[in-house]
Amino acid sequence: MAIRVVVSGAAGRMGLESCRSVAQDPDLELVGAVDVSRVGESIACLAGEPVPDLPISSDLAATIRQADAAVVIDFSVPHTRNEVFRTIVEAGARPVVGTTGWSPADIEAARRLVNVHGSAAIIAPNFSIGAILMMKFAREAARHLSSVEIIELHHDKKLDAPSGTAVKTAEMIASAQPDRPPARFDPARGKIVDGVRIHSVRLPGLLAHQKVIFGGLGETLTIAHDSLSRECFMPGVVLAAKRVLELRELVYGLDNLL
Repeated sequence: MAIRVVVSGAAGRMGLESCRSVAQDPDLELVGAVDVSRVGESIACLAGEPVPDLPISSDLAATIRQADAAVVIDFSVPHTRNEVFRTIVEAGARPVVGTTGWSPADIEAARRLVNVHGSAAIIAPNFSIGAILMMKFAREAARHLSSVEIIELHHDKKLDAPSGTAVKTAEMIASAQPDRPPARFDPARGKIVDGVRIHSVRLPGLLAHQKVIFGGLGETLTIAHDSLSRECFMPGVVLAAKRVLELRELVYGLDNLL
């Protein structure tokens, strides 16, 4: 039986791609679309074939219950992420969250909520398999090269900075460098996350790009990833929608599923 899926933030760019990917996968069934905009319009008219003709709803909890959804893929907006997450869990579905901006305190609160309800969830700063590998390679390099900075570049409509991917990368690098000394704050040198400097660029014409640059004695090492279209995130989204039903806890980062 196909897994019944609702997409939250369905009318956005990532939401529309998610609707198409869910509709194309034989193991998944798109049973609801939720957004604060385009309410009442058919998601099929926005996303095209093979998305089913479902009206966009503004009521997430009601849509989950009426559609008997098992999973909700959330690509809404950062300032509503905690409320949306709670609504999904309390309505009886399992969240697969790509909405960014999660702080460590937010993640711990979400983890407690999931445990109280005996549910499971996946929060992923990035669903691209290539980006996950970039982060893993950076963690491995950090065991051998201690000096590192991150440059992340995104489109000018991205609401948060630094990106969730850059923050997660810094956390993974720090985990490989437990004795890393604290960095001196300098506003011209980027934000410091776990002792790693992150530089954020927001410009039209970009999508999602990141470079992790290591410096050593007489050499540098650059690990880079470029997202050229939003399709690159969809294999990870589909994987998470299937795997979340096997979990018994909140998992932060798609790297924990690969």
